[in-house]
Amino acid sequence: MHRVRTSVVVLFLLAAVAAAYAQTPAKSAAKKPGPTPPPPKTAAHVMMNAADIKWGPPPPAFQPGAQFAVLEGDPSKPGPFVVRIKLPDGYKVMPHWHPTDEHVTVLSGTVNAGIGEKWDDASMKAFSAGAFATMPRKTAHYVQAKGETTLQVHATGPFELVYVNPKDDPRKKTN
Repeated sequence: MHRVRTSVVVLFLLAAVAAAYAQTPAKSAAKKPGPTPPPPKTAAHVMMNAADIKWGPPPPAFQPGAQFAVLEGDPSKPGPFVVRIKLPDGYKVMPHWHPTDEHVTVLSGTVNAGIGEKWDDASMKAFSAGAFATMPRKTAHYVQAKGETTLQVHATGPFELVYVNPKDDPRKKTN
């Protein structure tokens, strides 16, 4: 009788363990215990002070005289990018548009901006340091710096600047 009772208890314990095991989610045989692997590597972490920014000539779509710095990404390729553009006093970018949305922050100075396909001083509005603007794709606009002005632009590339009047495009000018 003692053996029967022991066998029943053992069977009961085995059944309880089996039932508990059946309710536990199965673990993948391929997953081995250990540290969690790092996430896949993406773009490099970017941190820089203003003194670390490397300025150079602007792309050929801009008139000479401006300075250009790429902070993140590559404006010539698909994907997000951030650039800064330093404009001397009086610098103009004639009416143009972009095939992607453009987001502009005025970091220093003042930029006068207008919307439309024809330059119109009377319709321009002044934007000083701290101002922000979003230009939806294909919105014709134009700008002029008042004093040395620095703009930060972030958008999705590839960056293109299409002049409303092809004669305004510095890439098409001949000497």
